Amino acid sequence: MQTFLLIGGIFAFLSVALGAFGAHALRTRVAPEKLTVFQTGVQYQMYHALALIAVGLYQAWKGTALLVCWAGWLFVIGTVLFSGSLYILTGSRGRAIGAVTPLGGLAFLAGWVLFVVQAVR
Repeated sequence: MQTFLLIGGIFAFLSVALGAFGAHALRTRVAPEKLTVFQTGVQYQMYHALALIAVGLYQAWKGTALLVCWAGWLFVIGTVLFSGSLYILTGSRGRAIGAVTPLGGLAFLAGWVLFVVQAVR
């Protein structure tokens, strides 16, 4: 239960820090297209940091539910794969890591499906 609150808080903190880094340090160092890619990673990281906090709060309120627990871990995996690959793409010349990004997106989608299914039970 507290695990998702902790991870969500850490991801939110890092999202704010990375957003500031992108706005100030990267703005003059990378092409505008790459900065947009970086900002997308930051946005999705924050969205899913908040989702992790919601998972933790749900578990505190209703108790540990297997589907919500899986949703939380899928949000963690999605953040690492999706946002992480976009951060790497911003700083690299290669595009091979970009193949990982859709896997993170699929993890996000699966997590949301599980969260919704549990919510309507």
